[in-house]
Amino acid sequence: MKILVLNVGSSSVKYEVFEEEKSMLKGAVERIKDSKGFSDAVRKVAAVLKRRGMVVDAVGHRVVHGGSIESTSRIDSSVIKRIEKVKDLAPLHNVPELRAIRSCMELFSIPQLTVFDTAFHHTIPEKAYTYAIPPVIAKKHGIRKYGFHGTSHEYVAREACKKLRKDFSRQRMITCHLGNGCSITAIKNGKSIDTSMGLTPLEGLVMGTRCGDIDPGALLYLQRKGYSQKQLDQMLNRDSGLKGLSGISNDFRDILRSESRRAKLAIDVFLYRIVKYIGAYNAVLGGTDILVFTGGIGENNSFVMNTVKKQVKHLGIGKVIAVKTDEARMIARNICDLIHRGQE
Repeated sequence: MKILVLNVGSSSVKYEVFEEEKSMLKGAVERIKDSKGFSDAVRKVAAVLKRRGMVVDAVGHRVVHGGSIESTSRIDSSVIKRIEKVKDLAPLHNVPELRAIRSCMELFSIPQLTVFDTAFHHTIPEKAYTYAIPPVIAKKHGIRKYGFHGTSHEYVAREACKKLRKDFSRQRMITCHLGNGCSITAIKNGKSIDTSMGLTPLEGLVMGTRCGDIDPGALLYLQRKGYSQKQLDQMLNRDSGLKGLSGISNDFRDILRSESRRAKLAIDVFLYRIVKYIGAYNAVLGGTDILVFTGGIGENNSFVMNTVKKQVKHLGIGKVIAVKTDEARMIARNICDLIHRGQE
């Protein structure tokens, strides 16, 4: 069985073809500037497959925000409506993803399935996903912690257990996905029990351009000072994080090379937030057997892993390991599992 996996970002479409879990072909269409560009990108991917004489049996889509959808799903009109319902919570991702899904449904007469970044976190208990606001408002508007990067967190947690020859269903784990987007997840006995991102991907760690945790009172204060919703959205999502603190870049490598005071502070705040979350999740788990680092920074920057490892040494964490994430492979795995179950 061949699966085409599409990973649609805010300005690119990455694609990879798997035969079961073996990668057969991969590539990307980048620098997409408008919504029409995502439809064009899907057509370009289809043209590549045709030139290669490659016939696929299903298309798998990575969708960032699935709202209340708890698992890998076959795409139909009801699934599309549910993705549309939460598109305002992840507009940079869900909107282009919907465009790509519709284009694929026009081009391919084969099953279309989707894997959600939020799905792995649907095991988080009510006490962890509930915000302390009036329940009637929370229920009406779907305000709760959903969590993101779930596909990555599950993949690297399972891979770490394979490498260490441990039973995934019996481990207390903390997985750190550190890149331009960053999140940390506490995993107990194979299930996510808490994660740093929340209703949107804005909560939690310091990221490339996102602020992470901030006192909501600060936003109300800025509103009273005349800042518009649009200005606050721009600041929090695109002008904050490592970029905003350092005044240099959202790329951690550029900041590490700088000797400026702002760059040093950006690094210190970034690392402090990671250490703080690890400490909190270590307490929630009752100890940690495995700490995993992944993502562009987590996999490749030994300074970050070694610094954090040193600062959490007193917690008595069992193993610390870096694992390369592979969301596309995890998506292909989930889709194959769903299709095989449907055939039984």
